[in-house]
Amino acid sequence: MEYKYEKLTDKIYVCASSDHRFGTDAFLLADFSQYRAKDKVCDLGTGCGIIPLIMQKKMPPQVTYAVDIQEGAVEQLRLGLEKSETTGIVPVCADLKELWEGAPLGQLDLVTCNPPYKVNNAGFQSVITAQKIARHEILCTIDDVCAAAQKLLKFGGRLCVCNRPERLSDVILAMKSHDIEPKRLRFVSKNSDEAPWLFLIEGKKGSKPFMKVEPQLYIRSENGFSEELQKIYDTGKEQV
Repeated sequence: MEYKYEKLTDKIYVCASSDHRFGTDAFLLADFSQYRAKDKVCDLGTGCGIIPLIMQKKMPPQVTYAVDIQEGAVEQLRLGLEKSETTGIVPVCADLKELWEGAPLGQLDLVTCNPPYKVNNAGFQSVITAQKIARHEILCTIDDVCAAAQKLLKFGGRLCVCNRPERLSDVILAMKSHDIEPKRLRFVSKNSDEAPWLFLIEGKKGSKPFMKVEPQLYIRSENGFSEELQKIYDTGKEQV
C-alpha cells in the first residue's frame, strides 16, 4: 500500500491512501459537530482517522475513540498518530454493530459518523473492496450507526452525521427509531445556483421533538472557496 501524509498543522498529519482517504465532508462534519474540550467522543467508521485528527487542531476532546472495522484503516490512523503530536485518540478495530469489549456504553457526549452514502447494490460500485465498504452499505447501514450511537451516548448526548439529500428521510427515521431526536439540520451546496449535495444533521438522545434548520452552507463564491469554507478548511494539506 502506498501512503502519503497530509499536513493539517505543523504537529498533526493524516496518513492517506487510495483505500482510505478523505474529502471536504469530513471537515464540514467535524466543524458541524461543535465538539468541546470536555467531551468524550467516538467517531464510527473513522477510516484514516481524519475527523478525530481534525478535532486535535483546536481544544481537542477529552478522549476520542476512532472505530473502524477495517484493519488497514486503523493501521493508517496509527501511522498518522506516530507522526503527529496528539492527545486522547484511541484507535479501535471493531464492528460497530457489536462494538468492542470495554466500550464506554452510555458514557459519551458525542458520536460522529461519515457513513456509506449509498444503499448496497445502488449506483456505481468501486472495484476496490475498501472503497465499496466506504461508499455502500455493505457492512453497516445508517440504522446500524444509530443503534451503536444509542448504546454509546449518555442521555442528552449527540449524534452528528452527514449524508446525501436523497437519504434524509432514511437518516431521520433511523435516528428516531433509536431514541435520537433530530435537533439541527444544515444543507450544503456547491454554490447558490445548485441544489444541495450534502446535509449535516445532529440528533440528541432522549430529547423532545424540535428541529432547527440552519442557513445553507455554500462551498464556493465568485472568488473560489467561500469565506465560511475557508474558515472551516484552514489547512495547507501539504504532502510530505
